[in-house]
Amino acid sequence: MKTRLLGGIVALVLAIVGALLLVSYIQGTEARAQKDLQPVEVLVVQAQIPAGSNLEKIRSSVKLTSMPTTSVPNGALKNLDGIEGKVAAVELLPGEPLLGARLADPNSLAAPGSVPVPAGMQEISVQLEAQRVVGGRISAGDTVGVVVLFGSGANKDAPAIESAQQVFHKVLVTSVQRSLAKAQSSGTADPAAQANTELPTGQLLVTFARNEADSAKIAFAAQFGTLWLTKEPASAEEGAPVTIKKSEMYR
Repeated sequence: MKTRLLGGIVALVLAIVGALLLVSYIQGTEARAQKDLQPVEVLVVQAQIPAGSNLEKIRSSVKLTSMPTTSVPNGALKNLDGIEGKVAAVELLPGEPLLGARLADPNSLAAPGSVPVPAGMQEISVQLEAQRVVGGRISAGDTVGVVVLFGSGANKDAPAIESAQQVFHKVLVTSVQRSLAKAQSSGTADPAAQANTELPTGQLLVTFARNEADSAKIAFAAQFGTLWLTKEPASAEEGAPVTIKKSEMYR
């Protein structure tokens, strides 16, 4: 009798202990699950961000959003502190967390042989002969003056005669596409010196960074007039605009 009673007590104790362990395990599992689902606030893209977009565009297109911890990828940004000057290295789509790895220095995005386009500007290309591009001695990163010549119609005071004027100063060249003549000698001349003295063959395609209105003027002048470029560094002096007319050439 005593043995059966003792066995029953032991069984009851074991049952209680087992129940407590089970409850503890379940509570621990729920706690771990809740921890994994605990929301974290990160920046999420709300509107499409094109590659190359500056920080202001990025700032206006993202929003701080709560996401489950398990859904947040490594490198997701919670703010835009410390990324001044960076741009979107790739296109960013709505719904994706903003990752620091997808932002880059704009200089690293420029194609070989070109320089980045300043914020707010666009690119426009013109095809010119070598003598109208300082003998072809212009490279990406240089600044140039743009001289426009018209056979008639450009000068409102004398629309029937030819005229010329330098209409833009210190225009940034973002790229120059050219083909150079083959070297005439097999010697060990300095490659840079050769590139500076060889005569370019064919025409050069020069690309500028300019705003909307100036781009339209360049396109118009290239289509209906003639363009010449000057190599105009930052130190070059700029005078008042002067219109050159054929009848005044020798005055």
